[in-house]
Amino acid sequence: MSLSPVYSALDRSLRWLNAASIFLSSCALVVLVAIFGWLVFGRYVLNATPTWVEQLALLLVVYITFLGSASGVYEGTHLGVTFLRDGLLPEPLRRIAVLIADAAVAGFGLVMLLNCLVLFEFGWPTKLPMLNIPESFRTLPAILCGGMMFLFAGARVIGAVVGFLPGQPTASGEN
Repeated sequence: MSLSPVYSALDRSLRWLNAASIFLSSCALVVLVAIFGWLVFGRYVLNATPTWVEQLALLLVVYITFLGSASGVYEGTHLGVTFLRDGLLPEPLRRIAVLIADAAVAGFGLVMLLNCLVLFEFGWPTKLPMLNIPESFRTLPAILCGGMMFLFAGARVIGAVVGFLPGQPTASGEN
């Protein structure tokens, strides 16, 4: 049995998840700009500052940051110091370094996911001021980011062990 259809389905799923993450981050950014426009209009034209804007803006920034970070892991554009690895290591050691880095990111994502689930449960009874929604909505993007980091980097680790996934970027951004 060929594993190629499995890898193709996994690759399509990960691409879709990444696209959804970028889309949601983009929508949150548009809403952020719009509500700050409303804040300025309300403050200087109506002389009535909408108090909920700052709390919603803080919440949106958290979503934009975490969803964007998860996409950075998928696309291989996350923060990394690669000049030593890419400039000094021969190809076999470079592949091992990439595998170790991806495994570390996947492990970090899993730890982030599990610990943020605890925070999510802990914060549910507390309400965010001015928005009157559970505090856990601030933790939700960290859960999503941790889960996506685990999936994205974990798929690269599995792909590196059995053969790189088609179209999946490596930690160095190569296809």
